[in-house]
Amino acid sequence: MGSRMVNSKGNPLELAGNALKVGERAPGFSLLDKDGNSVSLHDFAGKPKLISVVPSLDTGLCDQQTRRFNEQAGRIPKAVVLTVSVDLPFAQKRWCGAAGLDHVITLSDHKETSFGRDYGVLIPELRLLARSVFVLDQNDSIVYLEYVPEISQHPDYDAALAALAKL
Repeated sequence: MGSRMVNSKGNPLELAGNALKVGERAPGFSLLDKDGNSVSLHDFAGKPKLISVVPSLDTGLCDQQTRRFNEQAGRIPKAVVLTVSVDLPFAQKRWCGAAGLDHVITLSDHKETSFGRDYGVLIPELRLLARSVFVLDQNDSIVYLEYVPEISQHPDYDAALAALAKL
């Protein structure tokens, strides 16, 4: 069988791509920022990174997840906090403006969904990304990850932030 699944309110959905593991080097990516500019993992070289992956910023839980990481990771000034979704860049820009967030960088995987496949979080059936969190060290090695098994549930904020704070 070999397929990986995630649940959406108890309904199983298949994930594309392979699961990453702690200790592996994170795959590179090319995503669009809220102004439509291409941004890569290399743009954040030498800094610890928390990558918060959400299905859509326009849902309550994704909004809460992004706000919480923005607020708490803002206390770790050396770190970069990225939120990745398949929302269009202009929708991310509108959301950030309305939310008044200043620490998180929103990035869109809408164009190619390659981030979703490479990080093992793409839900092809919905063309959304599954809720997950990745913490990368300064050299882009994965030091913490969580694939949230039910996309309608919160990730473990404390564990992710503790892993980030240690870097």
